Amino acid sequence: MVLKILNKIIIKMARRLHRKNLKKYTYTTNNGRLCNQVIRNLAVSLIAKKHDLFVKYFNQELVESLGLDLYKGKNYYSDIIDLNNNNYFEILLGNKLEYNLNPNNEYFQDEKITDLIYDHIKSVKLNIISVNNYRDRYEKNNDIFIHIRLSDASQWNPGINYYKKCIEKIDYDNIYVSSDSPSHYIITKLKEIFPNIIIFINNERETIHFGSTCKHVILSHGSFSSVIGYLSFFSNVYYPNYKPAWCPLGMFTNKGWTGV
Repeated sequence: MVLKILNKIIIKMARRLHRKNLKKYTYTTNNGRLCNQVIRNLAVSLIAKKHDLFVKYFNQELVESLGLDLYKGKNYYSDIIDLNNNNYFEILLGNKLEYNLNPNNEYFQDEKITDLIYDHIKSVKLNIISVNNYRDRYEKNNDIFIHIRLSDASQWNPGINYYKKCIEKIDYDNIYVSSDSPSHYIITKLKEIFPNIIIFINNERETIHFGSTCKHVILSHGSFSSVIGYLSFFSNVYYPNYKPAWCPLGMFTNKGWTGV
C-alpha cells in the first residue's frame, strides 16, 4: 500500500516537472525508434531555423552523425502549443512564433512534410556524403540493398513475392539484406531462392549509410526504410506501393521512387 502511494506521488511529481519543462523550451523525446526521431527532429529543425527557435533534440549526436545537422536557435517562450501534421505548415510559414512547441505526440510522416524533409536532405547531400564511411561506393557498384522490416511489424511485411519481384527487375552483382529479424522465415526463403544473398549486420548508422550507397535499394514500409531511401542519392529505389496498416504511405510517395 505504501509503495503504491509513493509510486503515485512520484508519477505526479514527474508530470508536474514535465509540464514545467514544457514551458521552458521546445524539445523532442524518444517517442518511436531512431528514424521516427530523425524525421521528427528534422521537421522541428526546419521550423526552428525559420523562427530561430531554441530546441533540445533527443538523440541529436546520433542524428547529426548521419550528416543531418539540427538547428538550435535562441528564442524560447513562456507558453506552449502542440505541433502536429495539421498545423505544421501554418507554423512553419507564419510570420512570427510566440510559443514553444510540443512535437512529441506526432510523427510528421505525411507526404507533404516528408517531401519537405526529403528536399532538405538533398540540399545537404554533400555533408551527408562526407560523413559516410562507405562514400567510396557511391556510383561504383551494381549492388542491391534490401531492408526488410519485421520484428513487431512482421504481420504487415509485404512478403516474399514483393522482394522477389523487385530483384527480378534488376541486373545486379551482389544482394545485401538487412533486417531486425535476420533468422525470420522470409529471409530464409529469400536465401533459398537467391543463395548468394549477403546478410548485412551492423548498427543503425552504418546500416543506413551502407545501404544508401548501393545502386539499387529495395525498401519495406516504416521510417527506417524511408530514411535509407532519403539518403540514397544515386540509387534506384523501390517501395511497396500500397497503403500499409501501420504507417503512412506518404513517407514513400512523390519521392521519384518506383512503387511495386
